[in-house]
Amino acid sequence: MNTHYYAVIMAGGGGTRLWPLSRKGSPKQLLKIINKKSLFRIAIDRLDGLFDFDHIFVVTIKDQLAKLREEAPEIPLKNYLIEPMPKGTASVVGLAATYLQKIDPQAVMAILTADHIIENIPLFQELLTQAKAVALNKYLVTLGINPTFPATGYGYIEAGERIIGQDSFHVKNFKEKPNLETANEYIKSNTYYWNSGMFIWEVGTILDEFKKQMPVLYEKLTRIRTRINQNKLFGEIIDIWETIEPQTIDYGIMEGASSTAVLPAHDLGWKDVGSWDSLYSILKSDQNGIIQLVDQMVNVESKDILVQSTDENKLIAVIGLEDIVIVDHENTLLICKKGETEKVRQVIEILKEKGLNKYL
Repeated sequence: MNTHYYAVIMAGGGGTRLWPLSRKGSPKQLLKIINKKSLFRIAIDRLDGLFDFDHIFVVTIKDQLAKLREEAPEIPLKNYLIEPMPKGTASVVGLAATYLQKIDPQAVMAILTADHIIENIPLFQELLTQAKAVALNKYLVTLGINPTFPATGYGYIEAGERIIGQDSFHVKNFKEKPNLETANEYIKSNTYYWNSGMFIWEVGTILDEFKKQMPVLYEKLTRIRTRINQNKLFGEIIDIWETIEPQTIDYGIMEGASSTAVLPAHDLGWKDVGSWDSLYSILKSDQNGIIQLVDQMVNVESKDILVQSTDENKLIAVIGLEDIVIVDHENTLLICKKGETEKVRQVIEILKEKGLNKYL
């Protein structure tokens, strides 16, 4: 297939916005909400035909390794790169680039996520192929999602002039999550795209950017490279890793890079499984707008609600409810107004402050 092309899936997060179903022992990428497949397995399946399994790498944490391997046993164990602890996407990218440069100095890497839904798989693979061609011209490439509504929960990318000979554009600006008025202006301009969080670049190009823009992290990656060359286990980099300051790849590299490109992804059918609200646009509802993720349920005059429970012996009855999310999971129960589920993060912070770790 693609000899020097590698997929790197980021799969170490916890996905707290899907709490209480997504918890430390059951992170979001392992949830089987959609078609009885985990989001991680879905992310692997959509690479079929483009990447061989030995060209797919997964960056995760030790606690999630066993369950991820159960979901994708075809991926070699050596292709699971272990973070000693989460330190943000910049360190994830740096670790993967450092390792890939060791095994293939000509490597081009596609940084992908384990918690997105992509409906148009042929187009997705075509875009990744096009992005590789752009990346070979020393660009840092990102896939830009054509916005379908004025979202305030996504970052935006402003496209500039077209890159000669490519279906991609120079990036003028990266914009953080806007307010509703600004998001509407972005939509009207037709020059803004949602930031998908998916990136494609040569390992040498991205490591040069680390050296230039994040020299402190680059020095730590250089020390990690020495240990990789000595065939040290990833658990043996903890003394270096714990000194890394958390940072995202967007802030740390993309916003300050000079040669960035956005490849528009029209009609991709991209959806971020980021919150309970997001499931309303992904899962099928009945004629009353009800999404039923529970074995036994009785509804009396309720509409536009989502009900979830993992207890197959529990009957849930709902009466006269509207625009409500109900999630019943083990020792927790979430009842939330539709449109407010992003505030689950606040619940997580309160639980941490109070030391109520058994609910996390």
